[in-house]
Amino acid sequence: MQKVLVANRGEIALRAIRACRELGLASVAVFSTADQDALHVRRADEAVCIGPPHARESYLNITVILQAARQAGADAIYPGYGFLAENPVFAAACRDEELTFVGPSPDAIEAMGDKAEARLVAASAGVPTIPGTEGRASLDEALEVAAEIGYPVMVKAAAGGGGRGIRTARNESELGELVVQAAMEAGAAFGDDALYVEKLLVDARHVEVQVLGDSHGGLIHLFERECSLQRRRQKLLEESPSPALDAQTRAAMADAALRVARAAGYENAGTVEFLLDRDGAFYFIEMNTRIQVEHPVTEMVTGVDLVKEQLRIAAGEPVGVSQEELVLSGAAIEVRINAEDPERSFLPSPGQITALELPGGPGTRVDTAAYAGYHVPPFYDSLIAKLICWGRDRAEALARTRRALEEFRVEGIHTTIPFHLDLLADEAVQAGDYHVEFLEQRTARSEKMSA
Repeated sequence: MQKVLVANRGEIALRAIRACRELGLASVAVFSTADQDALHVRRADEAVCIGPPHARESYLNITVILQAARQAGADAIYPGYGFLAENPVFAAACRDEELTFVGPSPDAIEAMGDKAEARLVAASAGVPTIPGTEGRASLDEALEVAAEIGYPVMVKAAAGGGGRGIRTARNESELGELVVQAAMEAGAAFGDDALYVEKLLVDARHVEVQVLGDSHGGLIHLFERECSLQRRRQKLLEESPSPALDAQTRAAMADAALRVARAAGYENAGTVEFLLDRDGAFYFIEMNTRIQVEHPVTEMVTGVDLVKEQLRIAAGEPVGVSQEELVLSGAAIEVRINAEDPERSFLPSPGQITALELPGGPGTRVDTAAYAGYHVPPFYDSLIAKLICWGRDRAEALARTRRALEEFRVEGIHTTIPFHLDLLADEAVQAGDYHVEFLEQRTARSEKMSA
């Protein structure tokens, strides 16, 4: 592997280009006409325009991306997250073109990308899953299972992610209506309207385990990330280690993640996700077959460069660190800085960044492709930066995150920085006492008080 085409944009594309540079690999950026002035285009060794702004005509267009790879003479493709990263058709097309796909095999992506099938893989490995339908379900099957396990239940799309195609049904009447709605949304978003149903765990926490596997049979975990602070099922703040896990539960969850990955024959970076209930029991929910947005918190507490590991593994090398060498050091927190207006229901805020000052200091990292003068386009995800802070313990990581947010200056557009400062001032967040419904409940209380 000598030249890598980065099939993405923004901070993750820049992240991959930097990793290629450190490994002595040439990099090729791709960009839509909306991204011609993007930083990842400037930093790559070469850049190829792949079409107009809309993602389906550029970043989601398999044909033009493969053409760009041939044009540039690339021998590998790095997908990042989002766009085509979890598309088995794309991974198979890369293989057919004799291009190294920096990720798992098409079969692993397909098996674990279908959440209903992934539940079956986890169950076969002896890992507990949330009570629900066995695989994809018809309406009649959903109604039958819901009556057995009891309401409320979650209706979920078998394909895709990002919180789409998910509904909560609290009775039989709602379930009948929501199955139709969820199927329509899933079909529009993922081209697959298949659904499954599982029991809703009240006040559960979302905890995920990072894994790395190689083609030599090596497989390790890199501990967990707490991802329960979510708005509309979109993660906003992540931390490692989880404040909810004791040593025994941490070890058991990590072992379960490895069993799932091994059952899937998994290679490269992946994340096994669990829900942790109020009694400390955990259940498998899905596996993301790509690098995660929040991967830097794991890098900060382990010292492992996950993107470089992805590239090395794809090149046929073994995982560069053993399980015995890994130590969970200190605590790290990541907040996602989005171009959104928290005062207007998080309405997207594209436009030109007229001034940008990034925070610094010990244990402070900013992953961004933004710069003063950059125009945030309206066509893509609103993420413009990730602030990651490390501390010797959680208290120091929290203090550094607050201090860094206070230093972070972005002018010309609205951002979620004020929201994060307010969130970090919440006593429950400071205590680590929160769950996946926490933000929604907090917002509802605030709206009730201001009414």
